Amino acid sequence: MNLNPQSIRLPTIQLHRGGRHPLLGAAVAYSSGILAGFYLWRPPLWWLFAALAFSAFGAYWLHRRSRAAFALGLSALFATGALTIQLRTPGGLNNRDVLSLADGRDVVVTAHVTREGNLRQKSSGDTQQRLDVETEQIASGGQTWDIHSGLRISFYGKEVKNESENEPGTAPPRLFRYGERMRFPARLYPPHNYRNPGAFDYQGYLEENGVAALASTKTENVEMLPGFVGNPAELWRTRIHDSIVGKIHVLWPDREAALVDALLIGENSFLGRDVLTEFQRTGTYHVLVISGLKVGILALVLFWLLRRMRVGDLAASAVTILVTVAYALLTDVGAPVWRATLMLTLYLGARLLYRQRSVLNTIGAAALALLLVDPAALFGASFQLSFLCVLVIAGIGTPILERTTQPLRSALRNLDSAGYDFVLPPALAQLRLDLRMVAGRLERFLGKRFPLPMLATTARLLLLGCEFLVISVVLQAGFTLPMAYYFHRATLVSLPANVLAVPLTEIIMVTAILAVGLSYGSLALAKVPAMIAAAALEAMAGSVRWLGGLRIADMRVPTPGLPVILLGAVTLILALILARRQTWLAGTGLAALAASAFWICAVPPHPRLRPGVLEITTIDVGQGDSILLVTPQGRTLLVDAGGIPHWMHSELDIGEDVVSPYLWSRGIHQLDAVAVTHAHADHIGGMGAVLANFHPHELWLGVDTPNSELEKLLREAKKLSIPVVSRKAGDSFEAGGAKFRILAPMPGDETPASRPNDESLVMKIAYGETSALLEGDAEKPTERQVAKEQPQADLLKVAHHGSMTSTIPELLAAVHPHFAVISVGVRNVYGHPRFEVLRRLAESRVATYRTDLNGAVTFYLDGKTVSARLAVLH
Repeated sequence: MNLNPQSIRLPTIQLHRGGRHPLLGAAVAYSSGILAGFYLWRPPLWWLFAALAFSAFGAYWLHRRSRAAFALGLSALFATGALTIQLRTPGGLNNRDVLSLADGRDVVVTAHVTREGNLRQKSSGDTQQRLDVETEQIASGGQTWDIHSGLRISFYGKEVKNESENEPGTAPPRLFRYGERMRFPARLYPPHNYRNPGAFDYQGYLEENGVAALASTKTENVEMLPGFVGNPAELWRTRIHDSIVGKIHVLWPDREAALVDALLIGENSFLGRDVLTEFQRTGTYHVLVISGLKVGILALVLFWLLRRMRVGDLAASAVTILVTVAYALLTDVGAPVWRATLMLTLYLGARLLYRQRSVLNTIGAAALALLLVDPAALFGASFQLSFLCVLVIAGIGTPILERTTQPLRSALRNLDSAGYDFVLPPALAQLRLDLRMVAGRLERFLGKRFPLPMLATTARLLLLGCEFLVISVVLQAGFTLPMAYYFHRATLVSLPANVLAVPLTEIIMVTAILAVGLSYGSLALAKVPAMIAAAALEAMAGSVRWLGGLRIADMRVPTPGLPVILLGAVTLILALILARRQTWLAGTGLAALAASAFWICAVPPHPRLRPGVLEITTIDVGQGDSILLVTPQGRTLLVDAGGIPHWMHSELDIGEDVVSPYLWSRGIHQLDAVAVTHAHADHIGGMGAVLANFHPHELWLGVDTPNSELEKLLREAKKLSIPVVSRKAGDSFEAGGAKFRILAPMPGDETPASRPNDESLVMKIAYGETSALLEGDAEKPTERQVAKEQPQADLLKVAHHGSMTSTIPELLAAVHPHFAVISVGVRNVYGHPRFEVLRRLAESRVATYRTDLNGAVTFYLDGKTVSARLAVLH
């Protein structure tokens, strides 16, 4: 087949240089204004006047000097962004009234369900359903208030398999549905943040979701009320959602069904924390949430199928948009999907209107539209990561492909046409000649029909793999800074993990959607695509599990310092600007971006420590203990790591979610030593994560009594090659310019099982003329023994969270502290700290700090004086 070169329509393979993206510039200007209005407060009238003035001058210059008018227009958007963020008032329900009743008093709540939650089975046989409700009335002490506010409630019940197993006072587990009305007794509490630098703003997260207070109650105490309150459309959505979840759990076993739930509709409540951690460690967590990736896969497959069925451009685009909107409504996971849906709609619209689409302009239009609706979204990690992903692909990845693989793609078209060779550059024409020559050799074995198409298809697949590899590398470099800042992860295995996971995700989504759809007609037919999806799931989960198990996958990084953040941002902007310039300039931009990514991963920041003093910081870990010691020479020791007892049914890992973020916020990437005072869950529970994240040089132990949690910790230490050092009373040593003296437990002392707190490691740390006494959970017998040593200290870490079992008068008289600190949880069930202990400290004129009231408290011992400082939280 020979074609006339003049009649051939060539694809555009040259590099598009520069180009204007006015909407992207508008989005940047508006975003910059939001940042300025948030961090550089000025009277709103200033911003209003500036916006009006810039708009007026811009309109005046519009037909005279277009560039000046454009700059003035951007300035007007800047001032408008600053004005909107300052005038924004949080909407939502009346949360102030409910907070006045959220003090632990007994109340009776009348409410209706606004967001369902799945019923989860606990190992003990109990069930739990966590859901959101909107209150209608709240009654307490004979009074009733009409309050409309959001609550997050946990309902606990017992699973009953048959009627004969019913016990008095129990009820079969019940799944509460959207719109149902109910009345139940409860105690309301406001959500509480761990008050440490670097801590997650749980209270703000709930507030964004319309939740003002938390509560829990037993399912058997719930009285169902007649009537339905809600939106019929939302009711249908929840029913369809629940139906799909039910079909998924029929088609696949529980383990695979949990992954399909997450991959297909974003339902991750059935996934265990270990699975989530594996995906996080490999940088593939995005496949478990509904994000722009899922929307893109769904839209791409659907649009491709419609075009192959010869559906017109307009109809295919319309159907794709409608299905995508329906998918966003069904998953109901909020802003990320709607952002992707908006960008898809804008892109398909631009595709119909213009031959040359500007993806960067589309990104700018989507960002501007969303920020106009909600300016505060700019500060959310989800918003930033979503747009950064698309920006890096369109602004850096696409220009690289335009220079490399796209010309090769053009050369693979019409391989049987020799005339096409003449309109291509010589190198591409030579490639076509080589392929035809190879095909000629293969014709001896395969015939004349297959070799050339087979070579073209193989080459296209190789190019597709190369393009995916390039985009993955660029994303890895571009995402290094936000991954380090938000997640403290250097996902060094994310490239191979995503190379495997993303294509498998495409297969799983297509086959899983087909299987679920067929299951409504025939389960037998649905089994075939379900088996394909199961095989792809096993391949993906296996690769993630293997890569996540590598030591290199567990690399954690501290919060980057401000200079590194600015450097990373500058190199990213530089790479975006230079990507479409001359080759050497584009290479310079990419090299700068790669260098900054390497710096963030490989060069730890300088720890933010005060030199020449002994620092003792009591970290807020709730009802538990965790204390950071920094010696005058900068050596770091963590005493305990908090934890939550198993019977509290919490999936929170205090070591990973509370202690580690605080240490990372201080720029600490490795600890010199960690110490476990005793093997109680509220002291040892978080230590496993600390060992994995900070790889200390030593693990100090004073306890000898076997314990399952302690044995697990020792196995982890052995796995990480961390030596275990025994500390007993009588040990004295110097480390980092500070003197350590161990006062308990006694060598060879076997503490009775009824008094495990008296196994606590008690130590005195001194620097110059100042010192501190750390007691763990030591009780009266140990304190009497310690008091005999006359361990005078300026600072006392009060034992056992201020329990009556500790802080005896003899100890206070022997220590004679000027400062005391109590590590204790807000509204704990034990009533700690006890009034008698607080009175005893007050009578001894001890300045007492508490983590439940003050958050993280830092004491500086400079050798002569002791000063206290509370954490400054933003």
